[in-house]
Amino acid sequence: MARITASRKTLKPDPVHGSLLASKFINCLMHDGKKSTAQSVFYDALEVIRGRIADQEPIDVFTQALENVKPAIEVRSKRVGGAAYQVPMQVNRNRQQALAIRWILAAVRDKKGRPTHQKLADELVAAFNREGAAMTKRENVHRMADANKAFAHFAW
Repeated sequence: MARITASRKTLKPDPVHGSLLASKFINCLMHDGKKSTAQSVFYDALEVIRGRIADQEPIDVFTQALENVKPAIEVRSKRVGGAAYQVPMQVNRNRQQALAIRWILAAVRDKKGRPTHQKLADELVAAFNREGAAMTKRENVHRMADANKAFAHFAW
């Protein structure tokens, strides 16, 4: 089962907010081609966020949460002379966005026992406040890159 999401060229903005980012997120959230289900989960989560953070638009909270989770640097394996080194490297913009979306959805899917829209709202609010499982994942990636700074000269 391949996970294929809409490419940049064919991606259309979401119907409610006109946001390409929200549309991409909905596509990644979707299972088995059930887009309307994914949309209802996403928009229900935004409504829950509206109830929690009154002074800001939910779509802005979502966008900021994703910005907060994006990693600036990551480690990549590089084989040099028979040894594999974890080399810290800059992350390009597309990959930053993909990783942020993937980590938030993984954090949501790991939690059990509540409706998905509530778990998604929790994770987005937590990421907006720079906490939660997705932010922990980001911090771990940054910490790993920091720990392997000695191998940075292998990044070419």
